[in-house]
Amino acid sequence: MFRKLKTIEENYRRLEEELSSPGAAADPAVFARLMREHKVQTPIIQAYRAYCTAETGMTEARAILDDGDAELRELAEVEFYACRDKCAELSEELKILLLPRDPNDEKNVIVEIRGGAGGEEAALFAAVLYRMYTMYAESAGFKVSVINSNPTELGGFKEITFMVEGDGAYSRLKFESGVHRVQRVPETETSGRIHTSTVTVAVLPEAEEIEVEINSADLKIETIKSSGAGGQHVNKTESAIRLLHKPTGIVIECQDERSQLKNREKAMKLLRTKLYDMKQAAQDEAIASARRSQVGTGDRSERIRTYNYPQGRITDHRIGVTLYSFEQFLNGDMGSLIDALIAADTAEKLSRTE
Repeated sequence: MFRKLKTIEENYRRLEEELSSPGAAADPAVFARLMREHKVQTPIIQAYRAYCTAETGMTEARAILDDGDAELRELAEVEFYACRDKCAELSEELKILLLPRDPNDEKNVIVEIRGGAGGEEAALFAAVLYRMYTMYAESAGFKVSVINSNPTELGGFKEITFMVEGDGAYSRLKFESGVHRVQRVPETETSGRIHTSTVTVAVLPEAEEIEVEINSADLKIETIKSSGAGGQHVNKTESAIRLLHKPTGIVIECQDERSQLKNREKAMKLLRTKLYDMKQAAQDEAIASARRSQVGTGDRSERIRTYNYPQGRITDHRIGVTLYSFEQFLNGDMGSLIDALIAADTAEKLSRTE
């Protein structure tokens, strides 16, 4: 581990030299890549240097214990054990910091929520989840913007796609991909029977232009009139955009902005992200199942969570955690469960390194 840390420190010093060089900002894409590498490596270097300091303190204290007067030996003994404990603590921290990182963790995300089984009830719960994620994102300091939505007359969503922007957005939301099951009595149910409905959530890391190249000849772009509930511009101006990516057959529609240019920009972001997701999915299929995270992040057919309204509980089936802070959770207080999912994923990765 420490040989690897020395190599990382050498690379870190080179990074700092490159970033401080006069021509560092000449190529924005290269500069952004260097800054990302620097940001990822900084916590590792800080912990490693703290470990080296504690190790040096332990060595110096041991020397005094071996050859010093009685008063100094007493102080050195306290220092020795404090430094030893610090080294042990930092060694465990470094093991976690050196785990393979998801290269997408620091990216913005595009979230797609779709009503599944349950018709209108599923659409209404899709709106509940959208509100929940929006409130969580705002509390975490992230920015949310809708890309496209297909609302229902009762206030639900057949589907809604939105972007969450902020450092580490993907690392916090990636475990939300999958099937979310809701059990409750619908408002339209006169007999009081509990219905079970499902909603699917996909969390995709935003792809940058340098990661996915799109040939303009592969695109068919149409302008269409916006539809659905909205302001005066709806159905009057052709501000909505429909993109067809001919090689894959992917169709993207975006109509939530009044500006055709902004709709086109958002549609291109979503297309790049979907193409990147297809590329990632193909790579993931090549990975042996033994190396996949047991927590699960990408299988959209996997039932990950149940929201039981009558009993006021939320159960995450992947890690066997049940919460009874029902209203708070639906109001965006998701941090504790997200932390538990990250901890379970980290523990599973650590077990594979032992």
